[in-house]
Amino acid sequence: MVNLVAIGLVAETLVAFAAATFDGNLNYKSPSRRHSGLGIDVPHVSRRSLKRGAVAYKAEELSFTHGVASGDPYPESVILWTRVAPSLSSDTSNITVEGPVPLYNHDTQTYINADPSPICVDWNVFSNETGEVVSSGQGYTTSDIDYTIKVEATKLKPFTTYNYQFTICGSNITSPVGRTKTAPEANADLLELKLAVFSCSNYPNGYFNVYGNAARKDEQDYFIHLGDYIYEGNAKGERAHEPSKYLFSLYDYRTRHGQYRTDPDLQLASQNFAWITTWDDHEVSDNGYRDGSSALNNTEQSFLNDGFVSVDQRKMNAVRAYFEWMPIRQIDLDDNLRVWRSFQMGNLLDLIVLDTRNYDRSITSLNWNNDYIEQISNDASRSLMGSHQENWFYSQLSKSSNRGATWRIIGNQIVFSSIAESSEFTGDNWNGYVANRNRTLKHLYDHKISNTIFLAGDSHQNWVSDLVWLDEKPYNVETGDGAIGVEFAGTAVSSTGYNGLIAPARAEAQKLVAENEVLQWQDGYYRGYFLLTVSPEKLEARYYGSPSVATRNAWDLPLANFTVVAGANKLSRPVAGGSVEAGFVKGGQTNPTNITLNTETWEWDIVGFDKMYITT
Repeated sequence: MVNLVAIGLVAETLVAFAAATFDGNLNYKSPSRRHSGLGIDVPHVSRRSLKRGAVAYKAEELSFTHGVASGDPYPESVILWTRVAPSLSSDTSNITVEGPVPLYNHDTQTYINADPSPICVDWNVFSNETGEVVSSGQGYTTSDIDYTIKVEATKLKPFTTYNYQFTICGSNITSPVGRTKTAPEANADLLELKLAVFSCSNYPNGYFNVYGNAARKDEQDYFIHLGDYIYEGNAKGERAHEPSKYLFSLYDYRTRHGQYRTDPDLQLASQNFAWITTWDDHEVSDNGYRDGSSALNNTEQSFLNDGFVSVDQRKMNAVRAYFEWMPIRQIDLDDNLRVWRSFQMGNLLDLIVLDTRNYDRSITSLNWNNDYIEQISNDASRSLMGSHQENWFYSQLSKSSNRGATWRIIGNQIVFSSIAESSEFTGDNWNGYVANRNRTLKHLYDHKISNTIFLAGDSHQNWVSDLVWLDEKPYNVETGDGAIGVEFAGTAVSSTGYNGLIAPARAEAQKLVAENEVLQWQDGYYRGYFLLTVSPEKLEARYYGSPSVATRNAWDLPLANFTVVAGANKLSRPVAGGSVEAGFVKGGQTNPTNITLNTETWEWDIVGFDKMYITT
């Protein structure tokens, strides 16, 4: 006679075991603990798997399809990521975010197409010196979360480099060996820390050469990405977007993230460095703000024209995919979904990461409303961040200064300084939110907060400026006296900037520098990144460019070097030492040499390319 009680106890035990192991994968949790419904009902997934009696994948049917990654380093822990799946393809079901589900909730009762066979993965973190396992664990993944694995490796030592690896349970099938690094303790005395800063990586527009260059040079402690990590468009060409359409559904966004992670230079950089990321608009939709974007607004006509997807639903899909595919922490904060957060890097610096795009941004410039945005740009009610994030930001600046951190580095998406880029008003950056910018500057000046460095991306061009409250505080253009900090805005990994030849780009840069008193250097031609070297005495920024992203290559061209002395709150004069490779520097000269480093052979040569971008 069958003992039904015993069978029931065994089933409950199996469910409990599976649920506990599912819980080891952070991607089953909500990105925000205030919105627990965004997570997946782990017990239900476990029970469903058992009820269906499905046969699990054999280990040899699976592979680590998209490499490994790590991110959001804390002194004693770091996030590790991978994907283990039967194919490169993402799960085709959009069921987890459709139907009568509560706002920002994944109704697990509708997961009818979810994978019934959870995949087991072991992970280990090794000492970089001895090879000893110092942290380990196990987790499961299924199609519910696109076969992604995201775990927090704990009990690590501060500011220490580790190796890590994933293994399919019960097999010898392993992921590539990754390398990561924890953050220093908040009170640690650091002599130096280096950050490589990137933004705007458009896959069809060009190859991600600069990721590979920075990874092979191996100078930085961490990678910083300021947004537009993916693009939501439908560009064609030799690196045509997948899917070949604008993104709307969860499947769309998952597939696009997956495509980007097939790029070998992105894989190399992700495998070897811990990333700290924030998003800009293209992770969701171009020129996004709280209630819409340039192509999709909360109107019936927009809904009908854009695939019968609302603004809120599209954002929900994009956010779900982002948290599945990026090594970002699911932050335990009593607020809505948020990526704004801070990292204390010893006594040396605080890295304050903002979301000036998707959290609570007032309406932005959308091509058709520029005149209107210009008229209201100084309204006190306008904000890039919303009151909650703004107040947190100002509090973080003060806390950082009060705790004695030497530098405050702001990871911000868009150009902060008051710069006129053309005869037409541009309101999609801080120029469209003048009151918000003035509140920020007022806080810095009023509280005498020194050594503040703004980082920016978004514009696809390089801009270096003294940080000044124009028309309110005195400023000497020649010496930089009166400034309260410095802004380093970077070009794109591959997105289009100045779409022309080098000489006209230099002429345009000269015009921009002449017309904007705070702007000290500008270049719109090169794609690239910049490296910040931070010490207690000074901060140095070295800009690098790729001579072409139309092909995959390892050429790395030094463009310009800048210094900020601690306590000076301005760029050291002569700016860039009086000489730059590209663009135009105020009070100095442009001396193009084209002497470029090959980061694979370590040979220097004079190189040139016929075009910068892929023709799409």
